[in-house]
Amino acid sequence: MTVNNQPLAGLTENQRLGLYEVLLDVQQADAWSWELPVLLRDRCWLRLDRIRLSQLKRYLPPDGRDEAPELMHYRLLVTEGIDPLLAQQTCWQEFGMEDCQRALRDYWRSRIEVDHGWTARRYRQLVGLYRDRIENGMTTVPMLVLARRESAEEHQIHWITEITPSKDVTKPIPLRS
Repeated sequence: MTVNNQPLAGLTENQRLGLYEVLLDVQQADAWSWELPVLLRDRCWLRLDRIRLSQLKRYLPPDGRDEAPELMHYRLLVTEGIDPLLAQQTCWQEFGMEDCQRALRDYWRSRIEVDHGWTARRYRQLVGLYRDRIENGMTTVPMLVLARRESAEEHQIHWITEITPSKDVTKPIPLRS
């Protein structure tokens, strides 16, 4: 997997100017909010879209199939030393055989389908980090650089700040006066 260490490289002048506006909006926000911006960069279409954090799950649904309650309970039982067959039977009794089989089938299907590493856990981490940074007074916005379709690469998360480096940006992003 290649990682883009210069997340702003290749942005158009208008897109770079739009970053100023986004960072100003974040700086002027009173507090943490689900209305704060998130940037989605689609390199294939040369797009940089701004959405609200509350819209992220709709635009980029995280894959949480490996966190199904049936599977989580099964793993907990096995971790506690319960025989796997007995753990499976216990889950069947508690959740129903059909639901357990559906969860397992969905889990294995998720291993075949490409989710570009965008899991429920990674989504929660992004939200948690964003909240922590805003509550600590940092002016930052997450930019998800989307993986190319039909590739095995993962979506990249970059935190854009007023000092994010880029060889294509000729002037810094001044925010504080």
